Amino acid sequence: MKKGIIIALLALVAVSCKTQQAVVATAKAREAQSVAEIAKGHYASQGDFRTAYIKGSVSYKDDNQSQSLSTEIRIQKDQKILVSLRLLGITVAKALITPSEVKYYEKANGTYFEGDYASLSKWLGTELDYAKVQRLLLGQAMDDLTAAGFIASLEEQMYKLEKQSDGTEKVFYFEASKYLLKRQGVSQPSRSRVLQVSYDGHKEYAGLLLPSTIGIEAFNKDKKTTIDIDYTSATFNEDLTFPYSVPDGYDREELD
Repeated sequence: MKKGIIIALLALVAVSCKTQQAVVATAKAREAQSVAEIAKGHYASQGDFRTAYIKGSVSYKDDNQSQSLSTEIRIQKDQKILVSLRLLGITVAKALITPSEVKYYEKANGTYFEGDYASLSKWLGTELDYAKVQRLLLGQAMDDLTAAGFIASLEEQMYKLEKQSDGTEKVFYFEASKYLLKRQGVSQPSRSRVLQVSYDGHKEYAGLLLPSTIGIEAFNKDKKTTIDIDYTSATFNEDLTFPYSVPDGYDREELD
């Protein structure tokens, strides 16, 4: 169970009064557009905010175990993310993520971790940093779409951007109404590693868009991990606290 909680925390790593939600309509892409047009449209759909407070649920499954938990995500944009996982209302794990480090603890085994993204990326089998985690949680493309090397095309009635570099393949799919991200993926065929993220729908919260569900599939050689996240409510621009402290007596864990 320990690894399941840890990976669920890292995958999550996006209310006081539930806001009115509106399901966002999407459209099919019918005419090809340039990389610049698609990138501009996607970034234009991203509203600005100071803080976000998101509640939802997360289910985790791998070859050996499965678990369903409730989650609470607090984001101070570009500065820190606090993720709490609860079982029957009891906090079982927390993670605090900043641009420089990742911290988490989990109660089942009484362990905690503090480290940078290098060891974490190596352990999970995919390159991570703070910006990518924040974008994944918010339903945004993890990579900078204005960077050189992307190729644009139409596929499955969606706009597709893809890029290959140094043995890594990246792909992004967008609908045509607001250029909302529907799928993104990173693969390293030579290492048998694949990360696929899908967004089945989006909702509008006080003028800001968030995905309704996030589906994550990670393949590392012959191992498969599946994480499904459902957002149920969100508020923005409130004054939030980010309480995090490791309980006494926990053992520090090193990621091999």
